[in-house]
Amino acid sequence: MFDKEKVKLGIAPIAWTNDDMPELGGENTFEQCVSEMALAGFTGSEIGNKYPKDPEVLKKALDLRGLTICNAWFSSFLTTKPLGETVDAFIKHRDFLYEVGARVIGAAEQGHSIQGMMDVPVLTGKPCFADEEWKRLADGLNELGRLAKQKGMILTYHHHMGTGVQTFEEIDRLMDMTDADYVYLLFDTGHLTFSDVDAEAVLRKYVKRIKHVHLKDVRKEVLEKVKKENWSFLKAVKEGVFTVPGDGMINYDPLFKILAENGYTGWFVVEAEQDPAKANPLEYAIKARKFIREKTGL
Repeated sequence: MFDKEKVKLGIAPIAWTNDDMPELGGENTFEQCVSEMALAGFTGSEIGNKYPKDPEVLKKALDLRGLTICNAWFSSFLTTKPLGETVDAFIKHRDFLYEVGARVIGAAEQGHSIQGMMDVPVLTGKPCFADEEWKRLADGLNELGRLAKQKGMILTYHHHMGTGVQTFEEIDRLMDMTDADYVYLLFDTGHLTFSDVDAEAVLRKYVKRIKHVHLKDVRKEVLEKVKKENWSFLKAVKEGVFTVPGDGMINYDPLFKILAENGYTGWFVVEAEQDPAKANPLEYAIKARKFIREKTGL
């Protein structure tokens, strides 16, 4: 179904320790996290706040466990700050990732974002960009994509709950306004489902522009509570709205089929932020790895 040489499997450290809510998994060390990733059968990792900032130290720890860095989140502020500030931060981020072996950068616009606010309802309080902000965002992303390409790297945009690029219409607008040679899409199954967006429809439309995939599932009963009680994004995460692929409401069969038929090349990354006290990270990582093997042969 997939070529094992072209599709690799990674997992994000956010299941072990949460960057937005450090109290979740605060006791879990970097060493435990990467050791358990390898033990569960993954070969790639994204980067968390506990990861060493020195490329040599990080690479040594990963090499010991047969892991590599595949991507790391980048916060852009193209709608709210001068372009130069985001460009300077991006270049440092790009160069660090390049040194540790990653070739993909996942950016998300954080101007006006409410994703980190515990008391703002995620489904009714999200920002909407004005036309001028859309232009600044698109022009800025094109510049970041150009800078990524200088190093043979790929800029992917991460649509995300609580931000100005969350809905299908907003993804469409971003894709329309950006240069397809510079800006690609990070396809996140969980965020699309959370936002009541048809993930299969997004995938069919943009499969040729998707260069990184986040696999996360959604617990239907928790999502219904989010809607009914108007929870914030962080409260939804704490209460378990996300889980690993195969443990929630998403039907992955058509998604894997579309990706395989279109020759997807890149990483599948399990990124399912949960409270590790409620969902043991190693147990859920093994569960995710088993599901992916059964569904894709990888």
